[in-house]
Amino acid sequence: MFQVLACGALIVTLSTGIRHGFGLWLQPITQAQGWSRESFAFAIAIQNLAWGFFGIFAGMAADRFGAFRVLIIGALLYAAGLAGMAWSTNIVVFTITAGVLLGAAQAGTTYAVIYGVIGRQIDPAKRSWAMGVAAAAGSFGQFLMVPVEGFLIAGWGWQQALLALSLLVLLAAPLAFGLREPGFARGAAPAREQTIVHALKEAFGYRSFQLLMAGYFVCGFQVVFIGVHMPSYLKDKGFSPEVASYALALVGLFNVFGTYIAGSLGQRLARRKILAFIYLSRSVAIALFLWAPLSPLSVYLFSAVIGLLWLSTVPPTNATVAQIFGVAHLSMLGGFVFFSHQIGSFMGVWLGGLLYDRTGSYDIVWYLAIALGVFAAAVNLGVQESPIRRRGLQAAYS
Repeated sequence: MFQVLACGALIVTLSTGIRHGFGLWLQPITQAQGWSRESFAFAIAIQNLAWGFFGIFAGMAADRFGAFRVLIIGALLYAAGLAGMAWSTNIVVFTITAGVLLGAAQAGTTYAVIYGVIGRQIDPAKRSWAMGVAAAAGSFGQFLMVPVEGFLIAGWGWQQALLALSLLVLLAAPLAFGLREPGFARGAAPAREQTIVHALKEAFGYRSFQLLMAGYFVCGFQVVFIGVHMPSYLKDKGFSPEVASYALALVGLFNVFGTYIAGSLGQRLARRKILAFIYLSRSVAIALFLWAPLSPLSVYLFSAVIGLLWLSTVPPTNATVAQIFGVAHLSMLGGFVFFSHQIGSFMGVWLGGLLYDRTGSYDIVWYLAIALGVFAAAVNLGVQESPIRRRGLQAAYS
């Protein structure tokens, strides 16, 4: 168990830690290349959409062939995407590298794939806790990597910083050896009671799966809008870039605690209530942030609070999917839920850039984030967490 958690946590630390700092590149790149904020935001929006789309197939591949092969390919794509992002000379190439390539890379190196291994290798009594540990590692990656990325940009320039990160992310490849699963020897998956088609038909016909997807859409909209656009929002308000770097680092630091607590509580409390509380609390936090006088202190307080709620949706959502449907197709089903998250991410980051360019303000998107949080809280209360009843399938399957 320790090897699975340690290697999985370190891979998530690298993968999600690097991507959480992409907002720091918005102004350096757009100013150097003469691009609009909407252009940069659209490329990152495509990245989030590609992450979700390719996550479905990365999940299928991980369920079929094991996570090891998927993680190796994901690490190589990540390095290529970061290097391509640095060398792009026009917005089309930038969108392909920063958008499509990096999206596919994140699909193969983050939660859907890692959680599939955890679901198969960790005892169900500790599954939600273990997922919380992995999510907390990703949060620590944000706390660790965002200041590092800010330092690299300031000291080396944005291009050299991206090239340095492209080398660093290759460390995920040797770590993948710690996630090789004995049941996938010579590329053969363990026997299953359900085909992929049957598993998908069952999940998409189940109301609770639909509600989890709706809630996760909101999660993506909120966190990616804040993560990408808050640095520019703060700079527009007259704050130094260091304030934005510290703010994102605080989000990452407090997210370590938030995700771990959510994963631990998911073993004892109704996960639907945990999720509803998280989404509603986000709306309250955003409303208070907009209402209060803006100062470095208010920024840091908001970052700490939103950090506690940042990825804390991940462990209870994925543990609920595993609880309802079992673990045989967990990476694939988690990939579909996450695709909904990434559609929300696309909308949050793209609308942030689009509406800023049209109105000169982020206010409309902030208000949308508040309303959607209330909606997500309501829909998650309707989730039924008990294992689904299957006819003719052995109880051991789940």
